[in-house]
Amino acid sequence: MSYEEFLDLAREIAVEAGERLAKRPARPEVVDTKSSPTDVVTALDRETEELIRARIKAARPGDAVLGEEGGETPGEGRVRWIVDPIDGTVNFLYGLPAWAISIAVELSGEVVAGVVNVVPTGEVFTATKGGGAWLAGERLRCNTGVPLDRALVATGFGYEVARRRVQGEVVAQVLPRVRDIRRGGSCAVDLCSVAAGRVDAYYERGPEYWDFGAGGLVATEAGARIGGLHGKPHSREMTICAAPDLFPALHDLLAPLDPERDA
Repeated sequence: MSYEEFLDLAREIAVEAGERLAKRPARPEVVDTKSSPTDVVTALDRETEELIRARIKAARPGDAVLGEEGGETPGEGRVRWIVDPIDGTVNFLYGLPAWAISIAVELSGEVVAGVVNVVPTGEVFTATKGGGAWLAGERLRCNTGVPLDRALVATGFGYEVARRRVQGEVVAQVLPRVRDIRRGGSCAVDLCSVAAGRVDAYYERGPEYWDFGAGGLVATEAGARIGGLHGKPHSREMTICAAPDLFPALHDLLAPLDPERDA
């Protein structure tokens, strides 16, 4: 399959899953917690991932799948699907609009196609490696030429108390140096917001691969740079995303604050 064919399948699955979630009950049932009592899993997180996995298996039975709820299912070839059935579950639980279905396709360890379906707004962000990032037929471009002190910066916070305390200390140092801070509650949506020029940059400690797999491709195909601290790749330790001319300034603001610590 070509990158575009992978994208078409991922988009088809993400849209179907989104249509089902759009009919959700007013207050979804919380069935489990993860890192803390406030880091919740709803029944619909699990049901949605099961649907996505079933659709992938029907179309591509030999492919591997890594999902937030179901973990790793090995495959027989070079293709792996990276699935977050609901990125922004607390927003979903409370009826806030910043949550999304994120599906990325990885070929030999590299993400080559990605879809972020922001179900409440009806926006489906897509990207393929080398093919650009798109929304509703319009090619996306991140903001460029924005100095740090005029940058609108998105971030997020973890659920463990010690990590949140550090993240509060870090953001208190960042806030006076930038235009303002936005906290949306979904890594995937924040990365797509960088791509669409709705924010200038994003940083966060804690998001997992399934959170940034698709959104990271959307952002980079829109011209943004994504990475970690001190030349490391972006990861759950730290993810920074901004236009190439803004990235170094944000990096250099964050690095002395030691934002990868948890105490």
